[in-house]
Amino acid sequence: MFSLDDHPQRYALANELHARPSPALTAPTTAVFLAVKRPDNAASRDREADRAHLLDLLDRFGAPHPSPDANHYFGAMGRYHLKWEQHTEFVTYTVFADGIGSRAFDPAAFDVFPDDWLRQAPGKRVTSAHIRVDTMPGSEVEMNDAINNWFVAESVAATWVLDRAALVAGDFRIDPAGHMRFVAFIGKGVGERRIGRIVQRLCEIETYKAMSMLGLPQARNLQAKLGLLDKELTHLVGAMSQGDEAPEATLDELLQISSKLEDLTAATSFRLSATTAYEAIVHQRITFLREERFMDRQTLSEFMMRRYDPAMRTIKSAERQLTGMAQRAMRAGDLLRTRVDVQRSKQNQSLLASMNRRADMQLRLQETVEGLSVVAISYYAVSLAGYLAYPLTEMLGISKGMLTAALTLPVVGLVWLGVRRIRHSIEK
Repeated sequence: MFSLDDHPQRYALANELHARPSPALTAPTTAVFLAVKRPDNAASRDREADRAHLLDLLDRFGAPHPSPDANHYFGAMGRYHLKWEQHTEFVTYTVFADGIGSRAFDPAAFDVFPDDWLRQAPGKRVTSAHIRVDTMPGSEVEMNDAINNWFVAESVAATWVLDRAALVAGDFRIDPAGHMRFVAFIGKGVGERRIGRIVQRLCEIETYKAMSMLGLPQARNLQAKLGLLDKELTHLVGAMSQGDEAPEATLDELLQISSKLEDLTAATSFRLSATTAYEAIVHQRITFLREERFMDRQTLSEFMMRRYDPAMRTIKSAERQLTGMAQRAMRAGDLLRTRVDVQRSKQNQSLLASMNRRADMQLRLQETVEGLSVVAISYYAVSLAGYLAYPLTEMLGISKGMLTAALTLPVVGLVWLGVRRIRHSIEK
């Protein structure tokens, strides 16, 4: 028996790979899709509110509840099937119903979501889609005619997918009912899981396209603010090169610009990075469909290249502009600090030269005082030596003045030598 203990997360991580399987669908089927996002700029959702909203919908149909910690759910809900997924920023609901109505893209299909339940949603609709899954007609002409009737010809994209297992089409426009429209014509013999994957890919493409487009207004607002800051920074760098302002005043202005750039970075970094991730998912999901051209219609990838990619380039351009300006401000700060350091170095050199001059003056004053000290000490020393030698005047037959004069030079010399010796010992 295998007795080695498992890692505590082994089963949870292994099951995560199978946590979100594609639904098994048959044609014809109607799918309605709804993605809800919080209206504020919060990076994450209120998971408890999302769960309570889901349970409210399930209770209306008498459907079983998911496990308490589930972030996805798939199960029967009356005559429907519901697929619910909770993501970092948004939550999605996909409802599948067997069959299709006689009226193409009938808004009544969304009646599965009660009006009062929609009004209580913890967020706002970021997108919704009506997907018609039908069997493939006998000819391409019939499919082409249907596409012409249902979609706007100027923007419709239609393409074969998955080795011509199906034909998908959509114009990425919001219809009068407020939803996106997609159709998938399914060929004979296509498996239920493959049909489910096609529908799921269409939902993901639309969802992540809508989520990534949220970065466009923020990017445009960011570019407007960066335009004003760019003028300030350019003027500041020009003033630095001409030396019109004091470095301290220039440094204060530069710090203000840098702080504004840091605020913009903090305010936009999440949305810009999320947009990059969502864009990658959109292109990845389209690649997975393995497109082939249908008649003379544009493919999904061509539609994205013409309509979607320019918006993404605008967002990336704003991000690069923000990064570039932050780097410019950093380089300007380095130059300004270098200038300030050079000026401070000059000031320090002047201060050291002034200190050297003062030291020389102090040394000269000290030498002057030293000479005066020798005279003063010698005066008192000669007086003391005179008093000591006065008794010898009678023996030598000389006057006191002559004795004092004879003692003066030796005493002065001895005092001078003593003072110098003391100063040398202190200097050592």
